[in-house]
Amino acid sequence: MVVHVSPLTQLLPPGVPLLLSFSISTPSKFKTKFPTRLFLSFSITPRKSMETEIQANYSYMGRNFSNISLTNDHSAAFSDCNSDRSGEFPTTSASKRLLLACATESSDDLIKQLVSDLDSDSIEDQKQAAMELRLLAKNKPENRVKIARAGAIRPLISLISSADSELQEHGVTAILNLSLCDENKEVLASSGAIRPLVRALKVGTPTAKENAACALLRLSQLEENKAAIGRSGAIPLLVDLLETGNFRGQKDASTALYSLCSLKENKVRAVQAGIMKPLVELMADFESNMVDKSAFVMSVLTPLKEARAALVEEGGIPVLVEIIEIGSQRQKEIAVVILLQICDDSVVYRTMVAREGAIPPLVALTQSGTKRAKQKAEILIELLRRPRSGNAASSLDSSE
Repeated sequence: MVVHVSPLTQLLPPGVPLLLSFSISTPSKFKTKFPTRLFLSFSITPRKSMETEIQANYSYMGRNFSNISLTNDHSAAFSDCNSDRSGEFPTTSASKRLLLACATESSDDLIKQLVSDLDSDSIEDQKQAAMELRLLAKNKPENRVKIARAGAIRPLISLISSADSELQEHGVTAILNLSLCDENKEVLASSGAIRPLVRALKVGTPTAKENAACALLRLSQLEENKAAIGRSGAIPLLVDLLETGNFRGQKDASTALYSLCSLKENKVRAVQAGIMKPLVELMADFESNMVDKSAFVMSVLTPLKEARAALVEEGGIPVLVEIIEIGSQRQKEIAVVILLQICDDSVVYRTMVAREGAIPPLVALTQSGTKRAKQKAEILIELLRRPRSGNAASSLDSSE
């Protein structure tokens, strides 16, 4: 049996019971004169991670069942930086009209009214309008285009600079939700969203910082925006969020940095901002759930000479060797790639890696790793055993 829970449930405040009732067809030989019905009661619990958990209690034929957990975990190497994950709002008469608008196609008039309210002299009206727009953009993808075309982008951007932290948070998150639509990305950037988002990344609430990082990631998916975001001062702030933020903040910062640092000038900015220290620390902590993400960010930086020097200075070589010894298959593979980049043109670094005891776990990896990991481990072993040889790692790219 599959239970589909409408996205509208995301608009309900935590703990609100949801009652579902539906009939179940049964083979004719089991039919009774009474219709068989199944009643389910759900308590919706918002989660900050990209995970939905529904605790279900249900009754059937007079018997009670409970403690059934349905979990959908979308964890991957990087957070998707998906839409608004910062909680829900109390049920009010205004949110009832929001539910109605989400459930029907009649959201156009509501959107126009809300966009108008963004320019209200009342800060409470502005908060309510921004909150409802962020939820409309969150729960129905087609609303993202409607809201942008209704003229909401510029007034929402102006809210990001508000001195009121709640209003700022609503503005940032509404912009994030609008940025999930490809059609809106260019308009958001050309309308001046980048610098206010960077400011929110600096002075906003924790939630505003996280959502600003996500919004900048979305805008960076347009190649022409990467340089503008880097030049606006975002990189050091993202590095700070990576070092000091909570788990969600670290995930969002690492994802944004991974995207932005495909551009060389942003790699330089990240290294100058001291990114190697938090990356090495997170990779060394297997309980941080940040090993993969940090390693992937490191791998896009280490082609840069300054990045390799900073990695070694921060004690990265022993951490990478340990990952090859005890990490997951994916972690081992990316650690080998990073060590190849480090050892490619440096006899000194090769010697350091060999003395750290890298060869035995590398040999083991050639026996038990993935095909790609085996290839790279063999190349690295050859480099380490012939430390004064030429550019043996140049075959790294050709093997992919």
